[in-house]
Amino acid sequence: MPLLFQVMKGVRRRYAGVAAELAVAPDARPAPPSRNHVIVLVSKIHAPLRAVGYARSIHPSSVTALTVSVEPAETAALREEWDRHETGVPLVVLSSPYREISRPVLDYLRRLRRESPRDVVTVFVPEYVLGRWWGQLLHNQSALRLRTRLLFTPGVMVTGVRYLMEAARQGPSDEWGVSKPRA
Repeated sequence: MPLLFQVMKGVRRRYAGVAAELAVAPDARPAPPSRNHVIVLVSKIHAPLRAVGYARSIHPSSVTALTVSVEPAETAALREEWDRHETGVPLVVLSSPYREISRPVLDYLRRLRRESPRDVVTVFVPEYVLGRWWGQLLHNQSALRLRTRLLFTPGVMVTGVRYLMEAARQGPSDEWGVSKPRA
């Protein structure tokens, strides 16, 4: 019983500490950032175009598409296709000789923040909703890992831009991925 009492007391202290840190001063006013730079992560040309359209709709200071080159031939094809679609958004290519995606993106964002500390960087992460729980396990894992790391990057906001695949549009399915009939 004493151990449980100490654990509960520790939990209460933790909640009190979080509440104190989140408290707003009575004379506080919201201070908008100087500028909002939007970065749209791109791996291929398909659904990220939807994210670019959404990014432009919030009227940021700048919009940049960002990709990490792990395979030079794929990156060259992506750049060619990007230019062919005439998005009006520059595509920045970061090189990653060790096939790592997160570190080059985080380094790029930290560099942006160092150059303009009062600015906010909003990262749009295209995500594909597949409609089956096991499909989510097979896809979006690098995006999930990157989003998790971005949560701890000061001055960076993360926005998921979802694209519903056909299976997800057909309606709810049971826990094994079998579509339920519509009533």
